[in-house]
Amino acid sequence: MKNKIALVVGGSRGIGKAIALKLAQSGFDIWLTYKGNHEAAQKAKAEVEALGKACELFCFDIADFEGTKAALEKRADSDVPYAVVYNAGIARDNLFVWMSKDEWDQVINTNLNGFYNVMHTVIFPMLREKRGRIVAISSTSGQVGQAGQVNYSAAKAGLIGAVKALAREVGKKNILVNVVAPGVIETEMIKDLPVDKILPLIPMGRFGKVEEVASIVEYLCREDIYIHGQTIGVNGGLAI
Repeated sequence: MKNKIALVVGGSRGIGKAIALKLAQSGFDIWLTYKGNHEAAQKAKAEVEALGKACELFCFDIADFEGTKAALEKRADSDVPYAVVYNAGIARDNLFVWMSKDEWDQVINTNLNGFYNVMHTVIFPMLREKRGRIVAISSTSGQVGQAGQVNYSAAKAGLIGAVKALAREVGKKNILVNVVAPGVIETEMIKDLPVDKILPLIPMGRFGKVEEVASIVEYLCREDIYIHGQTIGVNGGLAI
């Protein structure tokens, strides 16, 4: 993977950081985007560089189309990423009957519209190069739905549909597009979950680790694969 670039969107913490480190270990230089946590981004950058790979930071809000374009367009045109991992996502959980318009909009704008903003900015250079890998991080909630997460489930299901359609468009250009759908993974996002109620639903009897998600993403970014337009669950059997 010498001199190949992986753009990891939302790569400063949790699953995104684990993905960035795993791709760096496999030989990618990393472009890491984040919204505003400079301390976490600098720490992730240092860990990537400790692996002997370059890491460039991009700070912007992916929900802002013009801001995303300004941050990435020129760089992506001159140094085309080989792999793009769309990991950014937020949760604003609430029962739908009580869900505010703002809670709906925030999640859709970041989790789904952000995918359009990023990919619309970088897809043409990738098509020009006739090579690449795109991996969108969805969720088990996007596959089966989850009470209290109508906004989150809608956005994550939308990612799956977007990837399936995009895969039909770009496959002939040697750009493979897939989805990884994590279940309950040990990150900051699950700190308030009722563990005693969730664990019995998981056949493996434990939550997943960020490294287990990262390994699947790294595999889907390799050159020697024949996987395209697929959704791979990393959920310990939560959704079968």
